[in-house]
Amino acid sequence: MSENPLGDSRPDAHGDDDAHGEDAADGVESVEEVRQEALLLERALGGWRGIIDSGLPTVVFVIAYLVTGSELRTSLIAAVGAGVVIVVWRLIRRQPLQQVIAGFVGLLIAAWFSSRTGRAEDVFVPGMLLNIGYGAAFLISILVRWPLLGIAMGYLTGEGTSWRAEPDLRRVYAAASWIWVGVFGLRLLVQVPLYLAGAVAPLGVAKVVLGWPLYLAGAYATYRVLAPVYRARRARVQGGSD
Repeated sequence: MSENPLGDSRPDAHGDDDAHGEDAADGVESVEEVRQEALLLERALGGWRGIIDSGLPTVVFVIAYLVTGSELRTSLIAAVGAGVVIVVWRLIRRQPLQQVIAGFVGLLIAAWFSSRTGRAEDVFVPGMLLNIGYGAAFLISILVRWPLLGIAMGYLTGEGTSWRAEPDLRRVYAAASWIWVGVFGLRLLVQVPLYLAGAVAPLGVAKVVLGWPLYLAGAYATYRVLAPVYRARRARVQGGSD
């Protein structure tokens, strides 16, 4: 039996063709869902714009530091100036400022700290401390069986903590949270030795490469871990409704 556009049911001589058509439509819909979810993820994280916004001040700082012969004050002014240009440009284009402002405040804190100590490598200390804090928070949340990713997703989806009643969700949220322990841990693993060696230019390169590019990679890996479970849940819900 198939349902015509007017809503009445009647035998269909081409039932097999319709079944294949429905399968094809479902396939197209699934591909479209994945594409839309990927686009939504990219927009939420800032995409290439986020990479430029967060990486440009660091690049300017390192270049100015090398060109001026390790002149810290000039290099800090150049980096903050680059941050101001980014904020003004986003204002002119009337683009979202949440991520830009957060990054600019972090830049000001880093510049202030480095100017107080007089050490160029200290401009990277606030970022490393932030990575320690985030990494420790994710690790502790896994150990106490309240993975942070589950808490965040429960808030975003409006499901609260109901996911804790589903073993598959608990496992997948814990697995996805380990991805972020790895992201923050990798940054520290690379940056701390460079900091101790006082290698300012390599630190700048590491900060850019392990910044938004690694963040986007972690977000994509998280999506790949979560997507099959969400699809399975959606299929169960639809099957129950049918």
